[in-house]
Amino acid sequence: MGMYDTIINYYDVGPGFYRKKLQTKDINQPTMMVYWLDPVGHLWSLNYDGTHDFCEDENSILKFKWVRNGNHGKCSPFLYTGMITVYPEVWDCKYAPFPECRLLFRRGVLEVVTSISKNK
Repeated sequence: MGMYDTIINYYDVGPGFYRKKLQTKDINQPTMMVYWLDPVGHLWSLNYDGTHDFCEDENSILKFKWVRNGNHGKCSPFLYTGMITVYPEVWDCKYAPFPECRLLFRRGVLEVVTSISKNK
């Protein structure tokens, strides 16, 4: 467990990864960031800062709540260069090994996908 980054994957890197949320601990940026891998293999950084406000709520036990303020998040190119290991956020196939793969990026563009095979 622990802190990890999330990649919302729309690039077909193999079975068990397409259109899934993937996790990684290999990106050396601030932790718990959200990224998007688009259908052509470009990596994007998603930022949701400033999209909610902290307001008083007299009906709540804590007396505060999060309220959407109408601002939208930002999506910007993430020019990462390096190799990262990713795995699905959720894997519910009990009899298949947990899949992992390595993705090599150069300036934010996916260049090489390597599947990691696990021996039982």
